[in-house]
Parts: sequence; structure tokens; C-alpha cells
Amino acid sequence: MMMTDRKPLAYRPNQAAAALGIGRDKLFALLADGSIESFREGGTRIIPASALQEYIDRRMAAGS
Repeated sequence: MMMTDRKPLAYRPNQAAAALGIGRDKLFALLADGSIESFREGGTRIIPASALQEYIDRRMAAGS
């Protein structure tokens, strides 16, 4: 496998919003209500790729 084929382990907010196909404001609302987990590294908000997948899985299971 080529290194360029690897998916990111984590995203910054703008990248995470784009990956989900939602706006930045909606992403921050989901972070604020705990729907998507994240952490801060210095001054940067980091959203693990696994947190995005978990959010998608929950939404799919809920049927909405």
C-alpha cells in the first residue's frame, strides 16, 4: 500500500466538517452537545476519524 492511500487518523474542524458534508457551525454544535468526541492539542481541536465513524454509525442505526 502506498503512503498516499492512508486515511487520516484525525481531522481539524474544517476537515471534519467537509468529510461529513456539513457546515462548520453544525460540526461545532455536534461537538458541543457531545455527539462527536474531540480533544484539544495545544490550541488545536482534533477530531479522531473514529469519532466521525461512530457518529455516522449511530445516525444510521437510528434511521435518520
